[in-house]
Amino acid sequence: MSRGAWFRLLLVVGLLAGCAWISVEREPRLGLDLRGGTQITLQAESTDRAEANAENVDQAIEVLRGRVDALGVSEPTLARSGEDRILIELPDVQDPREAVDALGRTAQLTVHPVIRTVADPEAKPQDDANQVLPSDSGDVIEIGPSALDGSEITGAEAGLDQTGVQYSVNVDFSNTGSDAFGTLSADAACQTDARNRIAIVLDGEVISSPGVNVACGSSIRNTTQITGDFTQEEAQNLAILIEGGALPLPVSVIEQRTVGPTLGAAAIEASWQAALIGLALTLLFIALVYRLVGFLATIALTSYALLAYAMLVALGSTLTLPGLAGFVLAIGLAIDANVLVFERAREEYHAQPDRGLTAALKIGFNKAWSAIIDSNVTTLLAAALLFIFGSGPIKGFGVTLTIGVVASMVSALVIARVLTEVGVGTRFVQKRPAISGLGNLGRVRTWLERRNPDLMVKRNLWLAISGALLVVAMGGIVGKGLDLGVEFTGGRVLEYSTPQPISADDARAAVADAGFPEAQVQESDADKISVRVGQVTDDEAVEIEQAIGDAAGGATKERDEKIGASLGTELRDKALIAFGIALLVQMLYLAIRFKWTFGASAVLAMFHDVLIVVGLFAWLDKPIDGIFLAAVMTIIGLSVNDTVVVFDRIRERWRGSHEQDFTSVANKAAVETMPRTVNTGLGAMFILAALAVLGGDSLQDFAIALLVGLVVGTYSSVFTATPLLTHLQERWPMTRAPKVKRTVRDPEDSGAVL
Repeated sequence: MSRGAWFRLLLVVGLLAGCAWISVEREPRLGLDLRGGTQITLQAESTDRAEANAENVDQAIEVLRGRVDALGVSEPTLARSGEDRILIELPDVQDPREAVDALGRTAQLTVHPVIRTVADPEAKPQDDANQVLPSDSGDVIEIGPSALDGSEITGAEAGLDQTGVQYSVNVDFSNTGSDAFGTLSADAACQTDARNRIAIVLDGEVISSPGVNVACGSSIRNTTQITGDFTQEEAQNLAILIEGGALPLPVSVIEQRTVGPTLGAAAIEASWQAALIGLALTLLFIALVYRLVGFLATIALTSYALLAYAMLVALGSTLTLPGLAGFVLAIGLAIDANVLVFERAREEYHAQPDRGLTAALKIGFNKAWSAIIDSNVTTLLAAALLFIFGSGPIKGFGVTLTIGVVASMVSALVIARVLTEVGVGTRFVQKRPAISGLGNLGRVRTWLERRNPDLMVKRNLWLAISGALLVVAMGGIVGKGLDLGVEFTGGRVLEYSTPQPISADDARAAVADAGFPEAQVQESDADKISVRVGQVTDDEAVEIEQAIGDAAGGATKERDEKIGASLGTELRDKALIAFGIALLVQMLYLAIRFKWTFGASAVLAMFHDVLIVVGLFAWLDKPIDGIFLAAVMTIIGLSVNDTVVVFDRIRERWRGSHEQDFTSVANKAAVETMPRTVNTGLGAMFILAALAVLGGDSLQDFAIALLVGLVVGTYSSVFTATPLLTHLQERWPMTRAPKVKRTVRDPEDSGAVL
């Protein structure tokens, strides 16, 4: 083994050791869909006094952080999303009503003198600057202009009073607040009627109106204590409201998601089971097809999980449920890179067996490099668009898919290269090339070489079949319509598990009797009921839960997603924009790397693949939601991935030939890449099939969409994109580069060293 090979081996060992250390030392950050809890998205709005910009929203976050901390939630997350939105994650919070109530308190907290009590809430105040409001004590009071506001209160804490029996709230003031409250309390201390009271007002509601209990002529400064017949919870809530103070901007809840911890745990278990079974089947398949190098590649693929996990925790990224699927899917991309290399190496050894297995393998890695880079870049572009235009878990899918692609390339092009070069470089294997997996072209390729089918002679038939499939798909989209999820329409989806099975009809009747006859009720799993309704409040959601619980002997909330109508419209528009940009970006990239005719053909085939999957979901009445958006963007990456491999071989054959016409070259390239297409497709299908069967309701539709997309994409690369390209070539031909005679170099020095 050469020094370069030894160096690469040591590099791989060091890399894996470092990844193992990171994996042990750092804990992963689980998304709420895996950990359980509530995620709330707030929309800040501009006012006459303040603009909803990054600076003011950051100030609002600090105020909200105090309110969240006062709720006692462990490890909460508050972050600005864009310029005017706030993302709040509350782990383990299953009933978000208290949190939403506290976070939604947005008006200015003010402190007022009490002028008098009145009998009628509609009574006219004595002065235009005064207000008449119901008090916390049950009476109606008239209050004067504010003496200070929430910005002058520095803290509020609930605790026992001096007697050690009653709960009270201690309030601290800033210097200016202390002066203002001192003047206010001094005035009130000398009064014996309602004017002895001070009113604290938030959101136009009197949250406390205590009397001043100090001698006339005295005042209260720096800190004060509010006493009353409080329970511990009432005192804590009052402290939260007072200390929360004033937000610089009004905010409203536009998105709310709650996931039960059991659903997250079940999803993790199902995903890992699917990953292990799918990976085991895939690795067995690759090892059978490519023998020794296939077996060594499977060892490299097992390191993929370690690499991807270490990258995830090192970057501090959040692992979400779709993200798990992204990791599993990236295994298929790593398989694709290995298959490309091994098929190339087989060709090289078949053409020049006297140069040996090691040289053939190295040339295979070098020649496959272009197609691997192009196919992975297109997938990374789709992942980037998911991160930019997606929301919630979909952003997580974009991040983990990116991490997975990078890890898969390292696994396939660095670790697998080192192991396979060492394996085929041994004398035992050199003398027995058949066991290497590179000693022959393989049964599929040999059969194709012998039959030499002319696929492009029927190119118009293939395009007609693709057109017919598009007509069927459009029939479902136009005729049946798309079942847009709440992420695109707004509304609420509630999912409950029940101790005993209940039919959808019985659950629907119970929900209708509770006052929600328009709700769509379905069985989402063997023991789960899904309810989709319009914009209902948290209290109404509790009523639905109680109705199902009464009918089924109990109900446990597993999932709760609430999307505002305006946000749903925005997300739908973003999805369409993301799809359009994905098509344009992919076409531009391929036009630069190949020619615009190649880009146009690939994008039209990609559009064909996506439309067929959307049409199938329309015919099957399956929801079009954010998870489906992730699947569609992934299909775009997979479709282009497959097409790029065929196009890369067409370009190579075209520029390296002198006499053949383009259609014949395209046909030859399609036939030559077919073993790679079949082997990669089968490898990825094992993983996706395992996800579809074991992934549960949450990942089943995702896996089905990808399975169909993979099958259609595999077909379209040869039977849609390539025929289209041949027709475009006849109208706008690609020039044939002159064939350059290259000097044969020593295989040890050929190509780039990874």
